[in-house]
Amino acid sequence: MATGELGDMGGYYFRFLPQKTFQSLSSKEITSRLRQWSMLGRIKAQAFGFDQTFQAYRKDDFVMTEVKKIEATNVPCTQLSMSFFHRLYDEDIVRDSGHIVKCLDSFCDPFLISDELRRVLLVEDSEKYEIFSQPDREEFLFCLFKHLCLGGALCQYEDVISPYLETAKLIYKDLVSVRKNPQTKKIQITSSVFKVSAYDSAGMCYPSSKNHEQTFSYFIVDPIRRHLHVLYHCYGVGDMS
Repeated sequence: MATGELGDMGGYYFRFLPQKTFQSLSSKEITSRLRQWSMLGRIKAQAFGFDQTFQAYRKDDFVMTEVKKIEATNVPCTQLSMSFFHRLYDEDIVRDSGHIVKCLDSFCDPFLISDELRRVLLVEDSEKYEIFSQPDREEFLFCLFKHLCLGGALCQYEDVISPYLETAKLIYKDLVSVRKNPQTKKIQITSSVFKVSAYDSAGMCYPSSKNHEQTFSYFIVDPIRRHLHVLYHCYGVGDMS
């Protein structure tokens, strides 16, 4: 992922904001978790400022670079509470103690499934898959949580749910902007989220030339501050040291 000024892209001018750091990815505790999940050094976040009013219908212009084709898929981002995941306890996927219920090992290529959490995330014909509807599964918060649970190529899975929930919450809060609605006084999300991929003459070139469920790039746009946050991960073996 390139740093520095992105210059003029589709009529928008972007500048890299090095002063914006993401504690959710750099704190000691989170770094330790990312190392265990084989994502350290492969998951990154960066911030950019841009110079014009963001208009959602111009999303393809907004993300356009020197490539043949861009795909910017809208990712719903409406969740304001981690209670979204309480159903994992209600459905006995996670015990009251926070321990994830184990199951017999199976494969959902390329992932090993050894517990009920990964089963509900991946196995479409499993009995509890439907506790999260299709719209639920498209939510940015769900996507973040799932990416952390599945991890990198040498992921060491957690026995308890809390590290996944806590890390997803911290990253979500770091990337997504909210404000209090002046009329209703309720907190509302102001960011728009897009999952972005780019193609050149040889095929997909971004976020990687190899397609993988755990290789992704999300663009999180704050139209009020005119900030763009990019969350990027390329599947592979994370830093061990």
